[in-house]
Amino acid sequence: MHEQGSAAVDLRDIAVRFGDFTAVGQMNLTVGASEFVAVVGPTGCGKSTILNVVTGLLKPAAGEVRVFGEVLKGLNGDSGYMLQQEAILPWKTAEDNVGLGLIFQGHGKTEAREKARAWLAKVGLRGFEKRYPHQLSGGQRKRVAMAQTLIMEPKIVLMDEPFSALDVHTRRLMHRILLDLWQADRRSLIFITHDLEEAIVLADRVVVMSAGPASRMVGSVDVTLPRPRDVSALASSDEFVRLYREIWGLLGAEVEKSYASQ
Repeated sequence: MHEQGSAAVDLRDIAVRFGDFTAVGQMNLTVGASEFVAVVGPTGCGKSTILNVVTGLLKPAAGEVRVFGEVLKGLNGDSGYMLQQEAILPWKTAEDNVGLGLIFQGHGKTEAREKARAWLAKVGLRGFEKRYPHQLSGGQRKRVAMAQTLIMEPKIVLMDEPFSALDVHTRRLMHRILLDLWQADRRSLIFITHDLEEAIVLADRVVVMSAGPASRMVGSVDVTLPRPRDVSALASSDEFVRLYREIWGLLGAEVEKSYASQ
């Protein structure tokens, strides 16, 4: 049983080491139930490493991970992970890729396909159920990957630069779809990105990580833009520009340090 009212994710003094190299040092991060948090930082600062710690795929060298108030031991069964490179199988149709997790859980093929079709409709792919990945565009494959993650109804959604390879117009479309889906049920979401504009448009809060090694959180800024958000109109608003300047004040300094150390 989860503790009521506790944070979805609570990282306490987390350190991650690979041999003698300390990738993350004394990282503290709390993500509330139903909170959307974007994490930004210089290249190689350990952003993806943090997600691997939250999933339980990577055990920290020091510190404690709590999920809904309980110390994480083993894999995090409450999380769903959408990677930068979509994990869809080329020999399976869109609907069978989306329903794959349900099949692994022991659900029947008919039930899995039924639920998969409903999720494909939610991400705007009604009519594409029988298409194979090579018959889909890059943006459509991303939508299949998103449905594949969300169909499992994870309480905590983890996304590692999921839209970085897309052109700007397709990325904006993905932002709208993601915000609509998140708005509907408000799961906790941790979103890794290099794109500060993307972070501000999507998140409730933007967390800035320091340059590595021994990366840690150096800032946390609440995004004061009202919801629901009009993705296409936001970037020109005064409040968006103010937030961008404030967060870049933290992030830019860390990017400079990162380049200086290379």
